[in-house]
Amino acid sequence: MKKEILIGFIVGVISNVLGVILCTFIIAQIKDSDFMTTFNRYYYSSNFWMLITLGALPNLAAFFGFLRINRDYRARGVLLATFGAAITAYLIYFF
Repeated sequence: MKKEILIGFIVGVISNVLGVILCTFIIAQIKDSDFMTTFNRYYYSSNFWMLITLGALPNLAAFFGFLRINRDYRARGVLLATFGAAITAYLIYFF
């Protein structure tokens, strides 16, 4: 059981990181800038919490995908990773 939750947590963290990268690429294309400039702009302007929360959107697909194939404990791990992203975004926003 713990192994399944850990696998789900790792999947959640990886999908969150990929979501942050994807959101940064999309914003860079809209702003007509490159990836690193856009990432650094959000990282150093105290708006990094926005990228983290938008990056958590792919966790929805992972969560419902695990539920669809009856991997409930892995879905719990993805949910735990999503809560971790939410708490991290909250701390960055208010501190």
